[in-house]
Amino acid sequence: LAGTELIRRKLGHDAHTLTLTLLLTSEGQKMGKTAKGALWLDPNKTSPYDFYQYFRNTPDADTVPFLRRMTFVPLEEIAEMEKLEGQQLNAVKERLAMELTTQIHGEEEAKKAREASKALFSIGGSNEDMPTSSIAFEDEISVIDAVVLAGLLPSKSEARRLIEQNGLEINGEKVTDIAAVLKAEMFQDGGLIVKKGKKTFHKLTKS
Repeated sequence: LAGTELIRRKLGHDAHTLTLTLLLTSEGQKMGKTAKGALWLDPNKTSPYDFYQYFRNTPDADTVPFLRRMTFVPLEEIAEMEKLEGQQLNAVKERLAMELTTQIHGEEEAKKAREASKALFSIGGSNEDMPTSSIAFEDEISVIDAVVLAGLLPSKSEARRLIEQNGLEINGEKVTDIAAVLKAEMFQDGGLIVKKGKKTFHKLTKS
């Protein structure tokens, strides 16, 4: 309210404020930089793909409430979605991700993000819109060096820890050996799909 008082004194007329309820998850946690990293509207900080993935992986309990509070989907339609459960909620999550990504980044970018997301579950499918990093090496490179060079992890120690916690997959196979290497011939089909944790996917190519 200090801002409205300043405007009144400096400009001589009233100012009004609009407040919104703090967006919380079903567990009472705040969204944003105070919980599990920032979700930016700027595509240079959070790509449309990562933005889509964030909401595509919304917990079941938060999916319908987020639709109601953050989209323009008719309330009558949302009420019908509220009756769904289990695997049926996947379609609702896709709708949430599409609605929000379209609002922020436009329909074209939202469609690209959706197609890239679907490609994650079909390694042979098109994944050209997936976030991609090109790494330089000759015959082989360690998995740890590769993911650090790609910017997926900030340090080798973080990469080792993730592997030890079974949190890293390459082309659908879990990496269990911290000494594992990637050979040049493994990149011949267009690149490798790396999965970090449960929600972060990235494509690696060789330069």
